[in-house]
Amino acid sequence: MGAGRVLALWCPDWPATAAAIDADLPPQHPIAVLHANRVVACSAAARRTGVRRGMRKRQAQATCPEMTVLTADDNRDGRIFEPVVTVVTDLVPVVEVLRPGVLVVPSGNATRYFGGEETVAEKLIDAVAAIGVECQVGVADEVFTAVLAARHGTHVEPGGDAAYLSRRPVADLAVEPSLSDPSRDELVELLRRLGISTIGAFAALSITDVATRFSTDAVVAHRLANAHPARPPAGAPLPVDLVIEHVCDPPIDRVDAAAFLGRRLADELAHRLAAASVACTRLTVEAITERGQRHSRTWRCATPLTPEATADRIRWQLEGWLTGGRPGAEARPDSPIGRLRLEPVEVVRAGSLQYSLSGNGLPENPEVGERARRSLVRVQGLLGGDAVQLPVPSGGRGPGERITMIAFGDERIAERSPDAPWPGRLPRPAPTVLLRAPVRMLDLAGTPVSVTGRGAFSAEPTTIRMEQSGRQRDSWELRWWAGPWPTGFDKRGDGITARAQVLLDDSRALLLSYQEQGWLVEGVYE
Repeated sequence: MGAGRVLALWCPDWPATAAAIDADLPPQHPIAVLHANRVVACSAAARRTGVRRGMRKRQAQATCPEMTVLTADDNRDGRIFEPVVTVVTDLVPVVEVLRPGVLVVPSGNATRYFGGEETVAEKLIDAVAAIGVECQVGVADEVFTAVLAARHGTHVEPGGDAAYLSRRPVADLAVEPSLSDPSRDELVELLRRLGISTIGAFAALSITDVATRFSTDAVVAHRLANAHPARPPAGAPLPVDLVIEHVCDPPIDRVDAAAFLGRRLADELAHRLAAASVACTRLTVEAITERGQRHSRTWRCATPLTPEATADRIRWQLEGWLTGGRPGAEARPDSPIGRLRLEPVEVVRAGSLQYSLSGNGLPENPEVGERARRSLVRVQGLLGGDAVQLPVPSGGRGPGERITMIAFGDERIAERSPDAPWPGRLPRPAPTVLLRAPVRMLDLAGTPVSVTGRGAFSAEPTTIRMEQSGRQRDSWELRWWAGPWPTGFDKRGDGITARAQVLLDDSRALLLSYQEQGWLVEGVYE
């Protein structure tokens, strides 16, 4: 959306509102929308009786017997949201739809034209209310903050995003699905268990700690918590051949024909994006009628748009336009659609994406997983079968022994059973980094420290010295140590093996292994 202030418009309980409009129910009638036999949205009237999201159908109906229950329908939500987008576009031409029920606009030009951000907000609320829909508006510097502020009807002062977010509960990081990864709820629950209850407390964590201890989405959430853009500028130029422009022959005037064409164009766009090694996160869909009337919408998504997600957005937009969005609406095209245009507005390089992996070592998305499988097989053909390996949980006492690397394509069978008792194995937490780096452990006089036959240090250790480190610093004083713990005998049978843990003067903790009369760094706790 570019630099400048952002205004977000949020329609509360949109799935329930859209279902009520489609069923021609009055706004004050209690209604709940269900998916998989659970409530995913309910009206304010239903909430006043005690209905809550997550309730089972029977429990919700027992709580409010007069409530109307309908099934979730994304196409219905998108189609009925179209009139809301239309009235907003009449006031502010540049609109980005995050999902049905939430949209954002740049407030700069509108603020100058109407004379203030509060005036723009009032005019948008009045315009949306005129078509029978309730909404709230929020204004902030960043999209995420503006959407969160819209849920409370708040105007955040320029430069005040971080202060506003710091007071919000950490659960607000996952409150808007269009701006968060599906796994964000798991992150929020983990932060709660760690005692991090506010966004400000999460923002205060070091980005290094967040990146090394949590998921990739946690890094995105940390940027949001600090009022940074969700995605840093990727710097990926837009390839010139990404735009899809299709001449409709015959022209389209039916929803089913529009949906079929949308699916085909979405697949074509996905192939072009894959060929250019980029993924689309903002997409403009423009339909042009035979008489030249244009209908354009820009869709923003937190994660790259898949062919299915692209086809859904094309259908929502065209169905809403062709049918007028709701009964009695007049915002229909003046003639059949003669041309359809898909234009990626923002793309990110494929290398900046990280897909979650399933148990077989491939991305969970079937299409992406198949592409990854073909790529890995090709690498094996070039470099050999052992060039691509997958980790398999294994049994063992040390952290490095608990993983068995299996060549990709081979049966994933561990060398040692992970279900065996393994007495003497290293307790949790495990080191975050595994190494095999030789070091020297010294006492106060500079004499090497070894492990005696009785399983004790030969002297009290005071210093760790890295051998052939190539660093500016190769020696660290010890603040604390524990061990050694004998683990057996070396291969020759004439020496003991052991492990020890030490805390360096730079606050790093190391797991050391004593083998063949010498010390190795086996792991680093960061």
